[in-house]
Amino acid sequence: MEEQVALYDEHGLPCGSAPRSRMRAENLRHAATAVVVRDPAGRVYVHRRSATKDLYPGRRDFAAGGVVAAGEDPADAARRELAEELGVSGVALVDLGAGDYADGHTRVHAFCFTVTWDGLIRWQPEEVVHGEWMEPAALLVAVREEPEDFMPDTLALLGDWLADQVS
Repeated sequence: MEEQVALYDEHGLPCGSAPRSRMRAENLRHAATAVVVRDPAGRVYVHRRSATKDLYPGRRDFAAGGVVAAGEDPADAARRELAEELGVSGVALVDLGAGDYADGHTRVHAFCFTVTWDGLIRWQPEEVVHGEWMEPAALLVAVREEPEDFMPDTLALLGDWLADQVS
């Protein structure tokens, strides 16, 4: 059975569900998570998405995450995605708030978090092909020099947070 995705209305409230394929095909507004992983020194983990991702394949991202399943708590979805994508588990989520992002490819109500992790990063090969720890200042420079190489939703939702880490 195909994954059922939580749909959210313009007020940020659950309003139903749809199969993932329909959500993508019709660009339905759905819930997702975005989790910035930092090490104890404050560096940010940046990864490159695989070429097989259904949204923005091959782009760099400084947040792990994904869609919230129908009936799933967003914090539980964030923990699930962290474990699946990067092998990060057993960490305390720090809530950065929720925000909205929309473009011609996706419409999302995103629940944003950050975590501190000092363990090994283990990529899920279907999701991630490369990753590295970056100082926030270096990441901000990379984002400003090549914004098209990064996930646009992460930049829109967490770009100000990143800039605040440098100032």
